[in-house]
Amino acid sequence: MITMHETLDLMENHTIVLGYGDVGHRVVKRLLNAGVPIVVVDSNKEVFEDVDFTYFIGDGASESTLKKVGVERASTIIMTVESDSDIIFSILVTRKQNPYSVILARANDVHSIDKMYKAGADYVASLSIIAGQMLGRIAVLPHDHPIKEETIMMYEGIEIEKYTVSSSSPLLGKTMVELDLYNTIGCTVIGIHIGDETRSEIKPTTAILLGMTIAVLGSEEQIESFREKYVK
Repeated sequence: MITMHETLDLMENHTIVLGYGDVGHRVVKRLLNAGVPIVVVDSNKEVFEDVDFTYFIGDGASESTLKKVGVERASTIIMTVESDSDIIFSILVTRKQNPYSVILARANDVHSIDKMYKAGADYVASLSIIAGQMLGRIAVLPHDHPIKEETIMMYEGIEIEKYTVSSSSPLLGKTMVELDLYNTIGCTVIGIHIGDETRSEIKPTTAILLGMTIAVLGSEEQIESFREKYVK
């Protein structure tokens, strides 16, 4: 029988989610639906009752905790804890331990946004700004327009697009370095699924194959740009 700690020791190219509160719950749900291997960190053990994913009970702002969940081997770290100062510290530690990871952070205070980017975050979602955008967009919808879960997801500011490659796809046959989604659109491919295999180790030479499903992460605007350019 493999223990939780042995599982963590075996994980690599995974996604770490720091904080399993309201925002963390939604992020984890999307990641699990996309088939992304994850480990979730929270100091409150009660939030992990009856969950079916790998987790670690500890302080997400602790360097020792981050090392125990394999931060140096992770592909993506998503920080959704309540304290901006804790997030800034976690960003600094993560960037030092893993300079090539993608770091996504929530900012509870707009004054923390610049500090988080300076600490090394790749994306920062301000809850107050995104909530304002969400309410404004909902306010101008027709009165009979249904409010879907996808609309509410703007609150997090992070979306995942799952796209299955067909024979007519403009992505077919291209490698990740040829696509260069991060520099052209701002999106990041965080997982691929083909046949019975799901992988989060995305190399520059990884090619897009027929029937492959890719999980693309980015802001609402970036995901929309991806759809306009590649989803035919």
